[in-house]
Amino acid sequence: MLQAIGLTSTPRRGLRAAVDDLTFEARPGHVTALLGVPGSGKTSALRLMLELDAGRGVTYFRGRPMHRIPHPAREVGVLLGDVPGHPVRTARGQLRMLCAAGGVPAARADELLELVGLAGLRDQRIGTLSLGMDRRLALASALLGDPHTLVLDDPTEGLAPREGGWVHGLLQAHAARGGTVLYSTADPKEAARAADRVVTIDGGRLVANQDAHDFSRTRLRPRVAVRTPHAARLAAVVSREARAARRSVEVVTEAGGRLAVYGSSCAEIGDTAFRHGLPVHQLADEIGDTGPTAPRGDTGPTGPDGSTDPGSSSAPLDPEGPAGRGSGKGGGDPRPVARSSAPQSVLPIRRRPARGPLHPLRYELRRLLGVRTTALIMAAVLVVSVGLSVLLARNGHAPLPKVLAAWPSLLPLPPAAVGAGLLGALSFGDEFRYPALAAGRGTVPRRLGLLLAKLAVSAGVAVLLALAVVLVSAETLRLVYGHGWIHVPPNSVSLAVSWAALTVGCAWAGLLAAGVFRVTTAGVAAVLAVPVLVVPLVQMALTGPGSRPIAGLPARLRELMWPRWPHETDRWIALAVGVVAHPVGTALALSLSVLVCAYLFTGLHGRVRWRPQRAAGSGQAS
Repeated sequence: MLQAIGLTSTPRRGLRAAVDDLTFEARPGHVTALLGVPGSGKTSALRLMLELDAGRGVTYFRGRPMHRIPHPAREVGVLLGDVPGHPVRTARGQLRMLCAAGGVPAARADELLELVGLAGLRDQRIGTLSLGMDRRLALASALLGDPHTLVLDDPTEGLAPREGGWVHGLLQAHAARGGTVLYSTADPKEAARAADRVVTIDGGRLVANQDAHDFSRTRLRPRVAVRTPHAARLAAVVSREARAARRSVEVVTEAGGRLAVYGSSCAEIGDTAFRHGLPVHQLADEIGDTGPTAPRGDTGPTGPDGSTDPGSSSAPLDPEGPAGRGSGKGGGDPRPVARSSAPQSVLPIRRRPARGPLHPLRYELRRLLGVRTTALIMAAVLVVSVGLSVLLARNGHAPLPKVLAAWPSLLPLPPAAVGAGLLGALSFGDEFRYPALAAGRGTVPRRLGLLLAKLAVSAGVAVLLALAVVLVSAETLRLVYGHGWIHVPPNSVSLAVSWAALTVGCAWAGLLAAGVFRVTTAGVAAVLAVPVLVVPLVQMALTGPGSRPIAGLPARLRELMWPRWPHETDRWIALAVGVVAHPVGTALALSLSVLVCAYLFTGLHGRVRWRPQRAAGSGQAS
């Protein structure tokens, strides 16, 4: 059961509200169509129900508003537009990634691909799917959590009749299993054909709430469509003959030499045109839309004609009343039930922060490995690093660590660090560009679990890339210059730690900067700014005349701690201090500290709300 009560959107300056005090319900076991012309407020109403836009009112999904549902994907399936996935990700990869976000087993992705008829296209990239196949994938995404309620915004827009019929068949099957289906449409014929109940809105207000039979009887009428170069003469002749024969015939003149004739037939119109020598270019029977059956804003009960029945009243509905207990298909309208508490239609709808994935680490791994960009970047880094290593070794002047890291003095950073920073920047940059986690909000949830998962995965990829560069460069140099050229330096442990810290720091700098500024280029710029801007400033500060050494720090720390750690620990502490004390390490540490603070500030900004204190006695019940 879906109950929308008093939905009212926040009007923009100088404009009226797109949705104004809209109240209706969608019953389980039924397909309900939200009908209205473009601009009537259908999409705004759906976004208010899902708490994607700010406004007033409340929407109950089986007795609970959206923000009170622990796992929304398992209760409400949503389709608002196309699939917001990366165009090079496969259909199966997209669904498996969303399975991790919704806490659904990965096998569910293959089940839904079979259900929507995309099993043969599971390895097809999203960007190459046709509109019909893309809509099927969007429906599969909405059905991932096996939800009870489906909320769909014009799911058949732009589809061929065959594809549209398949979509409505899927919706009818979901309703037949006891689910609730609400979808918006601008086509009254489609609503009458595919829905069990039709809720008509105009200007954001309720116009009619009818079952499909009453809607067809009061809204749709058979007519004869005529196209002729003498539309005015034919309209006058048909009207004159109808008055003479005392028949009820209505002729409506349309643009482009077209007529819509109600109460007649093709044969009668054709005979009339022939008798008067008027050429006819088109003559066909069709079903015409007579427009909304009640004046805009008239939402009160009128009578049995179906224009606005008791169920369409704007009075609040009781979630535990007769409507909340369900009813048989095609039954009478639920009656409004008064509540003793304050009307919930005035409750504010706040645009709440998006929820993070239930399995963030699994989600991040599938997001990273689901596109070929990751493999291409790593392959490019390896190729460039090997080439630079061969050139540096041939020169003979560069030290061995620089040669293995492929870091010539002319470059501010080695290719491995730049590649790690780019992968980190893409971690958040692609999220904002293709917001699969919060498509309706067009943003990315700023949750601690998601951030930690991205930091862990980006660090692992950076270490893997750094190790691969050293190993591949060493093997290449051994192949090109012989076995005697490579040797293990005595400070190999400290060099390895410094090398890993550099790549991980660059990856985190790119990730956090892209998360703060919401674009990949900002992450890459932050990575390059560390050696170009921050390192010179740090060098100036560390090499001043008043600088002092920190030798003996591990031993002094051990004396302060209880229980005291082993002497071997001093070596690792000295190693860590040495890495941070290096100008590049200090610059990275400072940059990461600033970016972490900026990320936390931008994440918390807007959540803190100042509440004025109530005056004494104002909280007393009146």
